[in-house]
Amino acid sequence: MRGAARLIAGIAAVFYLGVGLWAFAAPLSFFTDVGPYPPYNEHFIHDIGAFNLGLGAAAVAGLLFADTLVAVLTALAVASVMHEIAHITDRLLGGHPSDPYTLGGLAILVLAGLLAAARSVDRRRTTTAAAR
Repeated sequence: MRGAARLIAGIAAVFYLGVGLWAFAAPLSFFTDVGPYPPYNEHFIHDIGAFNLGLGAAAVAGLLFADTLVAVLTALAVASVMHEIAHITDRLLGGHPSDPYTLGGLAILVLAGLLAAARSVDRRRTTTAAAR
């Protein structure tokens, strides 16, 4: 059963990463082929890409990391950083002038949490190995 679950997670990772990359890199193509619900909004499609990349990262992180907090923070970091990139590149399309700063701060906070969680896992491994 575990092997089937890992296979499904891998398939989901490929799907969500593909959709996310497509929406982020080619928003008009994504809009035309997948979601032609007017009006076209490039920034909204970039957001769809950012959060699909976060879902794909969640599936990959779940496959790679035994520590659930590291896996969750990895997915949040990918989504947060990509969302920040969208707000920087799309700053002339609308939104609030503060968006790049507030979302950038959140992305930095999530990355700091990921670093702290990863270091904690490394310390536990080192401590456990030394105790043997």
